[in-house]
Amino acid sequence: MDRRLALITLISAAAVLGCRPRAESVRPTIAVIPKGQVHIFWQTVRAGAQAAAEGAGVEMVWAAPQVETDFAGQVSIVEDFINRGVSAIVIAPSHQNALVSVVERAIAAGIPVVVMDSALASDRPASYVATDNRLGGVLAAREMGRLLGGRGKVAVVGIAPGTGSGLEREEGFTQTLQKEFPAVTFVGLQYCDSDPSRALAVAEDFLTAQPDLAGMFGSADPPAAGILRAVQSRGKKGQVKIVGFDASPLLLEALRDGTVDALVVQNPFRIGHDAMAAAVSAVMKKPVEKRIDTGVAVVTRENLETPDVRKILGAGGRPPTGGG
Repeated sequence: MDRRLALITLISAAAVLGCRPRAESVRPTIAVIPKGQVHIFWQTVRAGAQAAAEGAGVEMVWAAPQVETDFAGQVSIVEDFINRGVSAIVIAPSHQNALVSVVERAIAAGIPVVVMDSALASDRPASYVATDNRLGGVLAAREMGRLLGGRGKVAVVGIAPGTGSGLEREEGFTQTLQKEFPAVTFVGLQYCDSDPSRALAVAEDFLTAQPDLAGMFGSADPPAAGILRAVQSRGKKGQVKIVGFDASPLLLEALRDGTVDALVVQNPFRIGHDAMAAAVSAVMKKPVEKRIDTGVAVVTRENLETPDVRKILGAGGRPPTGGG
């Protein structure tokens, strides 16, 4: 009887062990959490991240809040991935401070984190992969100053309070204007919460309050799109210079027809690709660069069709995009 019981126990144990997946057969899972999922920008980031994940043989999972100002929603998504025990997290923080605690909690749990697109107020993540957003703002200001001949009134429509990428672009723009173009008058910055309809209302308010407004800067695709529509609806094409950030099809068409005067562009495919590659390296315990700059350039009607600009806009063969 004892012999039979021992045999049954041995067979049961072997069956259980046989059902367990081998550790080496389980692929690392890397979670990617953008600010939102509405803009084409994030879909291009996703394509870049997916390409890098497939090349490295890892599994990518993608989750995002419905709107880019849902900080609590983004925190909740990170918490869920911590509980699921993913191998690494790539995140574009909607707010540079609101996400610090949960990101550092993930790192403390042994999950490497790579920050992309917008800065986080922490030095704990393995890497920060993004455009040099401050430089983008500087370039936008210099282009605006050139377009205005160094004088006139200028307003800014920003993304949202606390958004790292926007803050850097907006500060780079305003500080450069004040330093390099003293005859340009900065009349104000208002946020649109990454909503083109809100951006339209903000831009119209500026045009009403400042009838002699000479230029407006939109620090991402939604604010730039709102500015564009406000200028079109007021019949002020050519009277108000527009410098935008990002290159959506809408903004590129307006650049071609002369309503938009310049765009500062980035490469969202590369942002997603390089962020995923950095996360894979972190999982594999390989060295990771602390800061990866994915590039920025000014696009005008004059250089729009040049090979270098077409390469940036094509994002490695992908369609031009805006957002972020």
